[in-house]
Amino acid sequence: MYGANRLMLLRQMLEEGLSKTAIAAQLGVSRRVIYHWLQTGQLDRDGSAPRVRQAPPGKLAPYQPIIDARLATYPELSAVRLFEEVRAAGYGGGITQLRDYVARVRPRPEPEPVVRFETPPGVQAQVDFATVRFPWGRRYALLVVLGYSRLLWLGFYPRQTMAAVIDGLETAFGYFGGVPREVLFDQMRAVVVEDRRPDGGRLLENAEFLRVAAHWGFRIRACRPYRARTKGKVERPVSYVRRNFLYGRDFLGDADLDAQTRRWLEGTANVRVHGTTREAPRTRFERDEQAALQPLASHPYRSMLPRADAGDRVGDPVRVERSPHAIVERRPLAVYAALAEAGS
Repeated sequence: MYGANRLMLLRQMLEEGLSKTAIAAQLGVSRRVIYHWLQTGQLDRDGSAPRVRQAPPGKLAPYQPIIDARLATYPELSAVRLFEEVRAAGYGGGITQLRDYVARVRPRPEPEPVVRFETPPGVQAQVDFATVRFPWGRRYALLVVLGYSRLLWLGFYPRQTMAAVIDGLETAFGYFGGVPREVLFDQMRAVVVEDRRPDGGRLLENAEFLRVAAHWGFRIRACRPYRARTKGKVERPVSYVRRNFLYGRDFLGDADLDAQTRRWLEGTANVRVHGTTREAPRTRFERDEQAALQPLASHPYRSMLPRADAGDRVGDPVRVERSPHAIVERRPLAVYAALAEAGS
């Protein structure tokens, strides 16, 4: 019996376009099992455990052409609605076998193809957040991926703030040993104030983040609204992090999470053969991309805003920058009265 977690993982792999052979190898099952789940419609949309019992076709068989015709015209009709219609036509069975039949025959649209835009070495990095829940609390995984080599940096933060984005980028740039010419973001509020491009306007970036970009020498780019799939080089790693790093692994706390992240990046993520480039990201990076990056800034960005809400990376000591303390001389009120009389 396969648990819900494994079936949810199967659903995710299918949506990512992995082959049945690759899925079978990763899940430790035969391809025949996977084909059986798909052909019989036992794997429902939410990835929960499949039904083992097959519905008997007897009473429903005469009404299957009605269901087929209705779904061909209106593929999103619910099983409840179809049950009402065939019952009005004389169907005397229950809704369970009708649900099973609808799950098998409902037309499913072909997934929209993902167009990947390849960039030359050193040109682009892509950034995204992913929410992860641990026993000790919610954390935000920040991923930075170099577009050409697919070299990946990963860090976890307790808050999804601009300070976390700045810290993550600076740490990633240090990890890469250089800065790409542009950084592509989703519609991230810490970066994008408003996107007026769909109406013929322009992208309005956060003024503080514009200063960050100027300090490090990269150009801000943002996906257009509802078109985040163009940022596929980082969104596939989000799924890869969940499947290969987080799934089935135990963490003792933030410090252990940070230590395991660093080991995983160096020992697994950046040395495995990438599915698209067919090369290890580290090899591709050192051969072609490292020398194409811009040099690092001479010092970290110094924010013009208070950084008390820094959202420091887990495993690091808390860093809080405070404004200089202003010393104010305190005098008795009689002194001020005397100064007022002297000036009058």
